Amino acid sequence: MGLNFKMIAATAVALLPALMPLPATALDDAQKKEMGEFIREYLMENPEIMLDVQDALQKKQDAARIEKSAAAVSTNQDTIFQSGHDLAIGNPKGDVTIVEFFDYNCGYCRRAHPDMEAVLEKDKNIRYVLKEFPILGPDSLAAHKVSDAVRKLSPEKYGDFFRAMMTSEERADEASAIAIAGGLGVTEEAIRAKMAESPNDPSVQETYAVATSLGITGTPSYVIGNEMVPGAVGATTLAEKIVNVRSCGKATC
Repeated sequence: MGLNFKMIAATAVALLPALMPLPATALDDAQKKEMGEFIREYLMENPEIMLDVQDALQKKQDAARIEKSAAAVSTNQDTIFQSGHDLAIGNPKGDVTIVEFFDYNCGYCRRAHPDMEAVLEKDKNIRYVLKEFPILGPDSLAAHKVSDAVRKLSPEKYGDFFRAMMTSEERADEASAIAIAGGLGVTEEAIRAKMAESPNDPSVQETYAVATSLGITGTPSYVIGNEMVPGAVGATTLAEKIVNVRSCGKATC
């Protein structure tokens, strides 16, 4: 595990009260040098202190991230959990809602997809909101426009469309999305008419805005309870967050 200057400085600061009865300004250069050598020797003989410092720093940073995340979630509550542009699968009346920001071309999203499926299979009381967040180029945006048309034309087929897109081995683009929709009985003609009549620009812009507010820069990212959870964290972590929400009303108790 790498150690950096900030960690060493933090450790030195923590040790100073015990090592230095006088203010630093009261020390001459020789004394400062001697003190520095003593601190270095102490750290070399007790390197496990650095792990404690790193752990404390990580906990402090995590706490700050969670606090900031909770404030952003609270400010954007309706847009995150109840946007008219999104659909939910799983149990629409579930007692815990998980919102996923995803891109159909995100490899991590596709690899994480079985994790959410496992959660939904095991827990029948989860409301799973799909928030389309096309950030991986023109093909992603085109695929999401088709997806938006499918959602508007046949909302009852949207869940199947989403799952087919996430498990496809092809790159998601307009053509592949239309082909998948066609396999579900939603015709290309109807999709193109809906896209012309009702483009999904407001949906995308709303998602971009709330993602910026939450500090989301990549996919997948989840919102569970009061917390934004970045990355493909796995089914176990998702399940732990769900238990926490039911236990204390927060993703981290």
